[in-house]
Amino acid sequence: MGNFILRVLVNALALWLVTWLLPGVSLVATNPNIPVAGNGTLNTVLSFAFVGLIFGVVNALVKPIAHILALPVTILTLGLFAVVVNAAMLWLTAWLSSLTPIHFTIDRFWWTAIWAALIISVVSMLTNGMTSRDRARR
Repeated sequence: MGNFILRVLVNALALWLVTWLLPGVSLVATNPNIPVAGNGTLNTVLSFAFVGLIFGVVNALVKPIAHILALPVTILTLGLFAVVVNAAMLWLTAWLSSLTPIHFTIDRFWWTAIWAALIISVVSMLTNGMTSRDRARR
């Protein structure tokens, strides 16, 4: 359970970084009564944690199936198609969040979602490397 919470927080951090770096990615609320990112630190953290939870569930349930189905194309492209699969998981997260009061939006798939997937992959790789070293020391 602690590992899943850590992954949700890493996802939240990566999603925050993506919204900060890429102009086509944002986090908004459809209901004006719901505080969201930009209305205080706690609201921002909780909003990104909520979307990070959605992203974590998508990565846990859908991503393995998508990687297996895309394996032939991934092999043909020497692994580059994995970035497209990651971008599709991000796009799916944006669609799922559109069903909630807090929306994670991505303007364009081929430009914004691909760059967002690359940034999230790098952040996840770095943070997983740091946390795995901490676990190895124990």
